[in-house]
Amino acid sequence: MKILFISDIVGKPGIEILKRELKGIVISENVDLVIANSENAADGFGLYPKLALEIFQAGVNIITLGNHTFDKKEILQIFSDKRIVRPINYPEAVGGNGYTFYIGKMGEKVAIINALGQIFMNPINSPFLEIEKVLENIKKETNIIFVDFHAEATSEKKAFGYFLDGKVSAVVGTHTHVATSDETILPNGTAYITDAGMTGPENSIIGMKKEKILQKFLTGMHLRYEVADEKGILEGVVININEMSGKANSIKRIKKETYVN
Repeated sequence: MKILFISDIVGKPGIEILKRELKGIVISENVDLVIANSENAADGFGLYPKLALEIFQAGVNIITLGNHTFDKKEILQIFSDKRIVRPINYPEAVGGNGYTFYIGKMGEKVAIINALGQIFMNPINSPFLEIEKVLENIKKETNIIFVDFHAEATSEKKAFGYFLDGKVSAVVGTHTHVATSDETILPNGTAYITDAGMTGPENSIIGMKKEKILQKFLTGMHLRYEVADEKGILEGVVININEMSGKANSIKRIKKETYVN
């Protein structure tokens, strides 16, 4: 089975790039399942229901989220949708799905889990302990398990990868919006990358207009961030997984560039 993961869609430019490029990638890579982190789709912060619909219509099967999950209160209108996965280590009281299942065309079942890091982030339950609570039950359903780990610190991401090595099919890091070149198959068969990058405006600082962020660094004054435009990129990974064992055969970075205005 081939899973295409699209990393960190940022604003309207990210959605437009997705619409232009996704179908071609799915065909050329012979993809079975498309997952996209979309917590920055609404002007860089959160997700609106109408944008989720656009992302699904573009060809995405499952949306994962992160620390900006609740930046737009409107997301509560679609929070129970099984195609939308919030971090598993949020308190249960928030509702939604910490993990979900996707059934492929040939009947293959895939589990998709979203988890949020703790280092340099707002206080939250341990992703290590929370994911361990559900893995036993998930593995009764399927051996194909994909994890989007939305975290800041590379050390925490590496630790999470090794913690889950052999227990899941893939651990893909998101949140920093900067792709790393350390894609690998860990010793026990789990595909891993520290960060899969960003889908949005390339001529930016992590998707935002450079001038706003530069002024913050120069003056210490925080200005409202705005999504940049101009040339865009689509980044992510394609992971090939053995359907019987759940172990990864390969992981490959992808990058597409296009103009969005």
